[in-house]
Amino acid sequence: MFVKKKVLLSIFISILLITAGCSSQAENNKKSKQDQNQAKTAVRFQIVPAKNQKISQIRGIGYPGNDDALYVATNDGIKFYKNSKWLETTANKHNLMSFQALNTGFLTSGHPQKGTSLKDPLGIVESTDQGKSLQELGFYGKGNFHFLSASFFGNGMYLIMEQPTDTLDPGVYFSKSNSGENWIKSKLVGFTADSLGMMVVHPKNGNIMAMSTKTGIYYSENYSNTMNAITGPIMVTALTFKGDNILYSSVEEQKILMKEINPKTGEVKDVVIPFLDYDNPVTYITTDPKNEKRLAFATYKNDLYESIDGGKSWENRLTDGKIEQE
Repeated sequence: MFVKKKVLLSIFISILLITAGCSSQAENNKKSKQDQNQAKTAVRFQIVPAKNQKISQIRGIGYPGNDDALYVATNDGIKFYKNSKWLETTANKHNLMSFQALNTGFLTSGHPQKGTSLKDPLGIVESTDQGKSLQELGFYGKGNFHFLSASFFGNGMYLIMEQPTDTLDPGVYFSKSNSGENWIKSKLVGFTADSLGMMVVHPKNGNIMAMSTKTGIYYSENYSNTMNAITGPIMVTALTFKGDNILYSSVEEQKILMKEINPKTGEVKDVVIPFLDYDNPVTYITTDPKNEKRLAFATYKNDLYESIDGGKSWENRLTDGKIEQE
């Protein structure tokens, strides 16, 4: 049964609880104090130059269509790389995961920042205003998703349900709407891998998706009901759609590689990236569906590289998660 399949844990699932301190207060004043904190947080929300810091966990990257920045989701909210500068928010520093850029903003899951009135876990939420507000789409206060993906322009959302809920058993599910309605369990016919992993969705066609596994990439054109292996048995750690093709990173013969594959023909071409140590594999890859020359990838050790010429050259944006700017 696919319920028993092990999710690819070694790289993608390492969740830390937020450890922000809470001030001591009388129990009978706790709720009113939280309401005051929420109001103050809403008023204070701004996007400002980022302080010098070290990001401890990159949880996703992407180019939302309603902004020009490269977004980096972390366990301390969203960081933005824009016009050669790093920016951050003054509030809503949520512990995020499963970041998915959309034309209208982004989807995410995770845990709320301490001191807000948001339920924990967040379930699936959407933001169309750079993270200032979050709209509940599903499983609010009930679910936390390490693997969530959706179509950038179109409709089609996918998730891996790791723990049962009152309505869904563990497994892979899809919704034909980006609002997360009417979840259907995937049949996964033809899927023979012994692990589940990162999922990506075609930017325009929500019925087309792909999944990385410890034994290659599986591809589907019917909402993951039928899955076909399009690579050999290689460890694929990250992938994304680049138009109709798939850009992916693999670990082969102790080398970190990046390649682009046409899932229809199987044609593969190499993409040259900066050298990465064997213990620092790629964890996230993203492209800008509005400008496919913009690419970025993040690594296990929180390095971040970006290309603005389709992968011909790369610029280092983060090393070991360190933001250092004047």
